[in-house]
Amino acid sequence: MPVDRYGSDVLSHDDRAGRRRVREVDAINGLVVECARSGWCGAVVGWQKGADGWAVMLEDRHGVSRPFALGPSFLVDGELVDLRRPRGQAVTESSRTASGSTAVTGRRARVARASRIWVEGRHDAELIERVWGADLRIEGVVVEELGGVDELAARARGHRPGPGRRVGVLVDHLVTGSKESRIAGEVMSEWPGSVVVLGHPYVDVWQAVRPSAAGIGAWPDVPRGVPWKEGVCAALGWGDDTGLAWRSLLARVSDFTDLEPALLGRVEELIDFVTAEDGDG
Repeated sequence: MPVDRYGSDVLSHDDRAGRRRVREVDAINGLVVECARSGWCGAVVGWQKGADGWAVMLEDRHGVSRPFALGPSFLVDGELVDLRRPRGQAVTESSRTASGSTAVTGRRARVARASRIWVEGRHDAELIERVWGADLRIEGVVVEELGGVDELAARARGHRPGPGRRVGVLVDHLVTGSKESRIAGEVMSEWPGSVVVLGHPYVDVWQAVRPSAAGIGAWPDVPRGVPWKEGVCAALGWGDDTGLAWRSLLARVSDFTDLEPALLGRVEELIDFVTAEDGDG
């Protein structure tokens, strides 16, 4: 991934290797800090607990809050510090999930619905899980990999869409007049009201991550005939391991503010569709 604007050594803290050691600081409410990786500056307003542990919530001067993983990657008055949860102090959990929805507490995840959301690949599924995972578990919605639009009709026949068995499909780069749009139209015509296929404008779901969150100026144009992910990695100097590049990119996504609105809108539409009252099973 690209080197951040603070240089290659600013986040190093292991003094056993002769590197810079940083001071630990309690992230008390109201403390103003800056994320050294992204440049986001805000005051500590609470905490969010996820699969990877606790994240500190920072609220900027516009009232927008975002979660950030703890560690030696923050600046306080220009000094690199290692933020930690305060000891012996009550911790206030954030009332928002990574998708921006109101967090639901004291309620178990719902048993999975028969309705499903299908996406084209693993990266799409992992990105949706990272941002909407908490919401989907509460709603009992399962996201499954489709593999490709070519198998959509056969997969739908196996699922038997109908009342209580809805399917929402997210497709990359769905262009009018393409083979993909024709297949999508045929499937929705065969199961009207039970299957919805929506597309976002990006060649790959990687592009749905805002360049600012990815640490780049813009997503590069990849020449026709060159595999898109490999072309992006080559243009940005991310190496030739697309799996490693994706893991690094996904780690930079903290919440919905790191994604483009076109993807946010499509995913929210699909969630609404498969959880609609007449789609309950």
